[in-house]
Amino acid sequence: MLPGSSGSPHNLMGRVIAVANQKGGVGKTTTAINLAASFAAAEVNTLLVDCDPQSNATSGLGFAKDPDRVSSYHLLMGAASAEEALLTTELEQLWLIPAHKNLIGANIELVDADGREFRMRDALAPLRDRFQFVVLDCPPALDLLTLNALVAADAVLIPMQGEYFALEGVSELLDTIERIRAGLNPALGIEGVVLTMFDDRTNLAQQVMSELKNFFGEKLCQTTVPRNIRLAEAPSHGKAALVYDPRSKGAESYIRLAKELIERQPSAVSSPPSAETIATESAEAVEEIPAAVDAMDKSA
Repeated sequence: MLPGSSGSPHNLMGRVIAVANQKGGVGKTTTAINLAASFAAAEVNTLLVDCDPQSNATSGLGFAKDPDRVSSYHLLMGAASAEEALLTTELEQLWLIPAHKNLIGANIELVDADGREFRMRDALAPLRDRFQFVVLDCPPALDLLTLNALVAADAVLIPMQGEYFALEGVSELLDTIERIRAGLNPALGIEGVVLTMFDDRTNLAQQVMSELKNFFGEKLCQTTVPRNIRLAEAPSHGKAALVYDPRSKGAESYIRLAKELIERQPSAVSSPPSAETIATESAEAVEEIPAAVDAMDKSA
């Protein structure tokens, strides 16, 4: 295990990215899982924190529901430390803090609690120097759970579909971000806006991209994520796309997105690998799994 530390909530050792959009069905959890997995495949220690009561990021990495397991709910309620909640995953440099359906109640239980907006930030502070990236998967609502994630974060990554209603919804999120900057987290920035389930063949998608480019400028990620069946299938197998099918277009798009975000943070990785290198190494690692199982069977 890496050494722990009680570093400040906003030290330079790790970057906390909240994947947020109050509109449902835009690919938040898919983005959180696969971005975190791609960071890990780039050989940087990464933590994925499931902040959603639906626990899809947890099940999407192969963890069944377990009411006795320490989760992000316990962190928010001060009942356990982040260290106690850490789970190792199939990827060597990816850790998970799982969620639980009890998170639904946290919105009510924390209403009158002291420092209710800072619970997640304070819980993650001791882990900040252990991970180069911490990815927070937020619920599809601008509630106290999302507020905790945004206060804990250095920046927000906003997944969006190339549709008209997506443009309407993002204005509410931006308003929330401004309010948080004003009173709770002045350093909160926008990591980027990434278009998901994107079909560049449609005029509407191109128009939405143009509007976003005019508004967000360089904050609009160059990488887009296409609709991809392998990307949709991966969670049902409890795997990130780059483990399920590293050569799929969905996996490759998230690898490129991770590389794009890493290059914006030169301090996080001294020499970021190319997207092709990440994809090749991921494919090789997946191919080694059956061979390792066969070897175990023979030795047994």
